[in-house]
Amino acid sequence: MIIFLAVVLTVLLSVTALLALIRLYRGPSLLDRVIAADMLLATMVGAVGAEAAVNRHASTLPVLVVISLLGFVGSVSLVRFAVREQS
Repeated sequence: MIIFLAVVLTVLLSVTALLALIRLYRGPSLLDRVIAADMLLATMVGAVGAEAAVNRHASTLPVLVVISLLGFVGSVSLVRFAVREQS
């Protein structure tokens, strides 16, 4: 049962990452690409968290925190840059 759930979760996260990459490539504006990159990072956090839950270890918690902070700081800085360019 756990293997089945791991396979389903892997497929769903892979489809999500693929769709985010497509939006990152095709996004007509900078803000669309920023949102796609943030979604890709959120998918990575979900994948690392799911791997930690399936293998029952907490050693990847610092990696989750670093990826989350990277996504937050990157999104905020790019949005501030985009707002400054529009003004």
